[in-house]
Amino acid sequence: MTPAPLTRDAVLVALKTVDDPVAGGDIVASGVMRALNVSAEGAVRFVLEIAPRHAETYTAVKTRAEEVLRALPGVTAVSIVLTGHTEKAPPPDLKPQRAAEPKGPQKVPGIDRILAIASGKGGVGKSTVSANLAVALAQQGRRVGLLDADVYGPSQPRMLGVSGRPASPDGKTILPMRNHGVTMMSIGLMTNDDQAVVWRGPMLMGALQQMLTQVQWGALDVLIVDLPPGTGDVQMTLSQKAQVDGAIIVSTPQDVALLDARKGIDMFQQLKVPLVGMIENMSTHICSACGHEEHVFGHGGVAAEAAKLGVPLLAEIPLDLQIRLAADGGAPIAISQPDSAQAQAFHDIARALVAKGVA
Repeated sequence: MTPAPLTRDAVLVALKTVDDPVAGGDIVASGVMRALNVSAEGAVRFVLEIAPRHAETYTAVKTRAEEVLRALPGVTAVSIVLTGHTEKAPPPDLKPQRAAEPKGPQKVPGIDRILAIASGKGGVGKSTVSANLAVALAQQGRRVGLLDADVYGPSQPRMLGVSGRPASPDGKTILPMRNHGVTMMSIGLMTNDDQAVVWRGPMLMGALQQMLTQVQWGALDVLIVDLPPGTGDVQMTLSQKAQVDGAIIVSTPQDVALLDARKGIDMFQQLKVPLVGMIENMSTHICSACGHEEHVFGHGGVAAEAAKLGVPLLAEIPLDLQIRLAADGGAPIAISQPDSAQAQAFHDIARALVAKGVA
């Protein structure tokens, strides 16, 4: 009687009786047995694919498999090859290696101090105060920069009499403009006078970081930052990215302005930015015709708030036509009419800030 031909299934059944001492189970289930070939003449060939460090262990497994197969009817030859494979290494990291980003507010190279000028609401004269304070500090011999961070309503180019577009010789750094002894940068220098800046928060934050870090400010004693009104993205980005040494809150005496000013104060307290003091703008108006003094927006509200917070009232600045005309003309009153009573308010603030070491 002719024996039944050897089948692949019969070989697999036999090999399932051979244990895998490393992976567990049998050598068929564990997957180390590869490339099985069963010829019509009864020759069985396959590979035991193992890690090189297990070669000695699998030598005994190979011997056992040979014994099992040779005892199988129809098997005429057995060929088992031990082949090693390199153990998988982790894939290479193809991401560009970047230095770890610094955590928390950082000093801006070359700038000793940063002083933020803020307000809770618009229209209280914050930008006018910023421009006059910048030139007054320059008159005190300080190296002063002015960053116009009021992206939606940039007014410093007009107030400081600066025009033209900043140059960028290498396409990476920006050369700021300079006038009245103040180094100045503003998004207003990059746009037309009647062009609206229609940006969302991430673009605002990116623009602010560029103006802080990519402008060649040089060596400054103080950088004054004219912030937009409110408590939004620009204020948060400045306080979180740069080390702000102090903030000055500008407000008119009226209750509505003070309500918003308190929110600005609370924001800086949450961001752990020291409050240097408060300024009451448009504090009083003296009629140029008769000399009558009138408190158009009320009086004393900012002084009371400063006393409540335990911070100085830095100045009470009058509502005066000459202050507005000087700013609109590109030469703030602190430099165009330095001996005037209106200008002295700004010079007094500058002297006080220098004496305190915050500017």
